[in-house]
This record gives sequence, C-alpha cells and structure tokens, in this order.
Amino acid sequence: MKKIIFLFISLLVWIGRTNAQELNAKVSVRAERLQGVDPKIFETLQASLIQMLNTNKWTEDAYKPFEKIEVSFLLNLTARTNNIYKGTLTVQASRPVFNTSYQSPIVNFMDKDVAFKYEQGQVVIFDQQRITGSDPLASNLTALFGYYVNLILGLHYDSFSQGGGTEYFKKAQNIVINAPDEGEIAGWKSNDGNNKNRFWLIDQFLNPRYANFRPYFYVYHRFGMDMMTEKPEEAVNSIMDGLTNIETINKENPGSILLQFFFNAKSAEYINLLKSVPEAKRKQLAAKLAVMDIPNASRYNDAR
Repeated sequence: MKKIIFLFISLLVWIGRTNAQELNAKVSVRAERLQGVDPKIFETLQASLIQMLNTNKWTEDAYKPFEKIEVSFLLNLTARTNNIYKGTLTVQASRPVFNTSYQSPIVNFMDKDVAFKYEQGQVVIFDQQRITGSDPLASNLTALFGYYVNLILGLHYDSFSQGGGTEYFKKAQNIVINAPDEGEIAGWKSNDGNNKNRFWLIDQFLNPRYANFRPYFYVYHRFGMDMMTEKPEEAVNSIMDGLTNIETINKENPGSILLQFFFNAKSAEYINLLKSVPEAKRKQLAAKLAVMDIPNASRYNDAR
C-alpha cells in the first residue's frame, strides 16, 4: 500500500513538473533528399528533440498549460556524409494577445547554417553549462535549439515587460561565446560568411546601437496588440507611431539582421494593420515600411 501511495505521489510531482514547463514545441524533421538512410533515424531524432524542448526547464517560472509558448521547428536535412547532416532550421514562435484567441508571431526565421552529427540512439540533451560537450558536431544540434529557445524566451518576456527578456538574450549570447567549434560548423562567429548569422543577431539584440528596438517591441505588444480589442484606434497608433524608432535604427544600420528578423515575423501583421489607417496616413506608412523591409516592399505598396 505504501508503495502505491509513493508511486501516486511521484506521478503527481511528475505531472506538476511537466505542467511547469514553458514550451509547447513541435518539431518536424524532413529528409526527403537523403537516400539510403533508415527513416527511423529521423523519427527518433524528431521524438528526442520534442522531448528535450518540452521537458527541459528553461526558466525559473512555472507555466500553466494555457500559458505555454507556441513554438515550431522545421529541420530540413539536405546533405549527409556518414553521420554528419547539413540543412536548414526554420523557427516559428508566437505569443497570445489579450482578450482574443489570436497568436501574434514573434519569430519566423530560417537558419541556413545547420550542421551536426547524429547517430541512432544518441542522447539529445541541452546543458547551458556545457554547450560544446565532448563532441562539437554532436553538441551543435542541441546548441542550435538552445540558442533559439533562449531567443524566443527573450522576445516573449520583452513583449510583456520592458527589458524583461535580457536574461535570456544573455543566455543565447553565452551559447554563441561557448559554441561548438569544428570545421563543418558555421554561424557562431562574427566572420562566418556575412554579418547575418547567429553571432550578429544576438549581438544586435544587446548592442546599445539598437537600444530603441526592444522598448518598441514592448510597446508594439502591450500597448498595441494587447489593446486592440479595447481601444483599437489607440492601439494601431501606438504601433505605427513607434515606427519612428525603427526608422532611425534602419538609417543608422542599413541591412541589419535584427530588423530583417523582426519584419520576417511582423510583415503580414503590419499589412493587416494598415487597412485600419486612414488613406493619407496609410500611404505614408506603407512607404516607410517598404524602405525598411525591402523583401516585402511590393506587399506594402499593394496595401496603400
């Protein structure tokens, strides 16, 4: 009887810990271009990543089930040499908007510098204190996911409290500083390829040159999206008037990966918000957005 009671209490503790986790993460591993590989390997990898993301404790806070952050990862593998894989990682995340069922996107980004080693049965664990581990290429898999989880957490907390995400941005930067280092691995160093990699992205989140971005991100969500039901006109004005800060950043730092990262997530939302702006002002705002977000310039012009 005592054993049954002990097991029951242990189950309750386990459920409580599970409910305390922060993420509702989905992972899809695709490998259609790879030939001669047992599909079970990718099924196991996918299951291991989902378990790591959803059972690891990423913060000190306890999350109720309805508070969990919606996150999606698409790992698309395009090349393989022995047990070393290369491909891309698409990351998407959103945060809830008050008094609605709408989820506002905060991340929609593709990382094209993915390389890692994986073998069937390999343990997939992320340790913030031991980023590289004993095998850099094997550790690069979890370092990548740990980096983006902390980036998502930084944005999530920033959207609810001004400057609230600093701790997690610094954790992401710590991953960059201690990232695995091996010939096949790229994206962690300032001189890797160009100035639009993981190094520069987290650097710009924390760099004083971009200090106006994070306060605007907070205003965008707390005084913009969260107020859209209660005071829609004021909410839209808060979002659009704040674009002046983004304009300044863009002029001083043209081609910034930080702004590209931001607009990747928010362009569709801006286009939708433009519909509620008077025509004269809408044309002006659409023109500003087209200059700052060149990949989506034609969409803004169509929204005029």
